[in-house]
Amino acid sequence: MPQPPAPTPGRLMLLDSASLCFRAFHGVPESLTAPDGTPVNAVRGFLDAIAHLVATHAPTRLVACWDDDWRPAFRVAALPSYKAHRVSPDGGEETPAALPAQVDVVVEVLAALGVARVGAPGYEADDVMATLTARASTGSASRPGVPVDVVTGDRDLFQLVDDAAGVRDVYCGKGVRRADLVDQAWLAARYGVASGAAYADVAVLRGDPSDGLPGVAGIGEKTAAALVGRYGDLAGVLAAAQDPASDLPPAQRRRLLGAGDYLAAAPVVVATVRDVPLPEVDDALPREPADPAALEELVRRWGVGSSVQRVLTAFTGAPA
Repeated sequence: MPQPPAPTPGRLMLLDSASLCFRAFHGVPESLTAPDGTPVNAVRGFLDAIAHLVATHAPTRLVACWDDDWRPAFRVAALPSYKAHRVSPDGGEETPAALPAQVDVVVEVLAALGVARVGAPGYEADDVMATLTARASTGSASRPGVPVDVVTGDRDLFQLVDDAAGVRDVYCGKGVRRADLVDQAWLAARYGVASGAAYADVAVLRGDPSDGLPGVAGIGEKTAAALVGRYGDLAGVLAAAQDPASDLPPAQRRRLLGAGDYLAAAPVVVATVRDVPLPEVDDALPREPADPAALEELVRRWGVGSSVQRVLTAFTGAPA
């Protein structure tokens, strides 16, 4: 059986909480219920995911990153189609009916455990994760830089991957237990790009219908990666399109020039914000519950004792 990697002192793990909650909800049967019959499949799945991730990757710091705004105004202003198809009749995000109440329980359990939870008005969890990544990897006068694991099922966060800064993605697209460790070599092998920044440029060109990004017509993932590789970055691709003397094929030139408005707006949507005004938080992995009495009551009410115990076992077994 493969052994987990040796722990890296000071490693910070950032959880894309919305992504993990959605995957838990859809991956764990709704037949898992509390004593009163209320579904707790997302709660159980989310907690089990944390237990597995901590036991496998041995972080010493942990933050659950939150979507305080799932569709920020600055992204909608840049590209009105951004996530427009997910808007519910009441103006919120369309979600399964049984999920929001479970997310509230997750919030309470995290607080009782003592796990830091961070969001920011007007920003998505992606921006929170990018900001905390930038802070942690560069460090400060009072706190040295540390490596970072970004846990997500969202490919957009591949843009944070940076070998030199010690930033990698734990990509849960196939599930937490089959997660890929995404570094620059992985990006090169899978997408033909050299860095996280190059992946973001490819994402702009390719688009993403699930987020309402149309992309450039006729330019798919492989073509986008080839263009970024040939011209260095998105700015280089656009410069080649605008230069009649460049070696860009005529059909691609027409497509890129015809998508000028989209290409001016899309980088604002795709690029994560790395300077969100976030407070300093105690992100140390908790060794014991912050509020044992509250945790005991939550376990009793929601019937999640086995999952909570797995989390506590993982926390106490992690490196100091």
